[in-house]
Amino acid sequence: MTKRNRRDVFRLGAAAGATVIAGSVRGARGAAPPADNAWSNSLGHGVDGKPYGSPSPFEKSVVRRYVPWLSPTRDADASMTPLQDQPGIITSNGLFFERYHAGLPQVDPKAFRLMISGRVKRPLLLTLDQLMRYPSVSRIHFIECPANGATEWPAAQLNSLQLTHGMIGCAEWTGVLLSTLLDEAGLYSDSRWVCATGSDGAHMNRSLPMMKCLDDCMIAWGQNGEAVRPEQGYPARLVVPGWQGNVNVKWLRQIEVGPEPWMTREETSEYSELLADGTSLGFTWVMDAKSVITFPCPERPLTQGPGFYEIRGLAWSGRGKVRHVDVSLDGGVNFQRARLDHPILDKCLTRFTLPWWWDGKDALIQSRVTDETGYVQPTIVQKHRFWGADPVYGNNAIQTWQVLASGAVNNVQLS
Repeated sequence: MTKRNRRDVFRLGAAAGATVIAGSVRGARGAAPPADNAWSNSLGHGVDGKPYGSPSPFEKSVVRRYVPWLSPTRDADASMTPLQDQPGIITSNGLFFERYHAGLPQVDPKAFRLMISGRVKRPLLLTLDQLMRYPSVSRIHFIECPANGATEWPAAQLNSLQLTHGMIGCAEWTGVLLSTLLDEAGLYSDSRWVCATGSDGAHMNRSLPMMKCLDDCMIAWGQNGEAVRPEQGYPARLVVPGWQGNVNVKWLRQIEVGPEPWMTREETSEYSELLADGTSLGFTWVMDAKSVITFPCPERPLTQGPGFYEIRGLAWSGRGKVRHVDVSLDGGVNFQRARLDHPILDKCLTRFTLPWWWDGKDALIQSRVTDETGYVQPTIVQKHRFWGADPVYGNNAIQTWQVLASGAVNNVQLS
């Protein structure tokens, strides 16, 4: 669809809306204005009624959710962000998805210590206050679990945007670059790898190549204008932009430097992908480009009947910025270029929209992102050719929503 056509669609939608509104006004001429509601006839709560604010009680259904059968215990499980209720690119702290390997630890910030050791010239042992004295940065990045969408590998199983795509969140992280601390500690010529370890019960740990550590990794103590939430690693966590969520180690306690990877349990038996030919992939850190339409979706159907709507969605890439997003209304036969909202940031969620005049008939809507490296989001058929039929991680396939004539929306897969 050309820009001119998009403008025409918008004008048609606006004109139709104006006609409906004008008709309502004409029908109400001579009638009394609407009566005041109860909240207009009394004083509300004064200042400091809630020293820490909270959402409106009318938004009580907007919460993280989890799939009960996904894991045998909630101590090693994940909950999902309600993307259908996220209006922009920032995920609020209370809705940012959770992923635990041994439950949620309560870390006393006064007892917090971060050790930087191993192949360094000047080992460091830092309190939280000492850590926060270093030069700081604030950057907006997404964090995504590599198992996001794992249930959908064999077939469309969960009729929910939140449960199929919700293991992702995007926040403004504030902290110190890992390169700053490694420079302070001093590296040897053979200091090529880092092992980051958390202080949860699982002592979650992952190996990272020094090249990434010196690029854009940071140790964050701030999240969206407040301290990092306990669910996200309070009081300090590792942020590894664009890479698998599991390497963004939470409740950080140690950075050990060495000449080679540690080959820990988490990067051998857990976060490695078995392929159809029996081989296994290791150290597949980067989260490939992905997108999804957030309206309409199963939780947000078309309730107003045929007419003008705005298709909305989110796109992202662990390799950099989103270049463009295309949207299909017929299951991938034809695509139209969507509009990207600014800011378009590196390794960050990007919002896209497309005006749509729905005729009330069935439709198969999809989004397909291309990132700045030229990588194009694949179909599920293309993913199966390499990954096989039953992998766990790395499902970034194009999502298809089936819009029914009733306005309801279903999760479907096209072969």
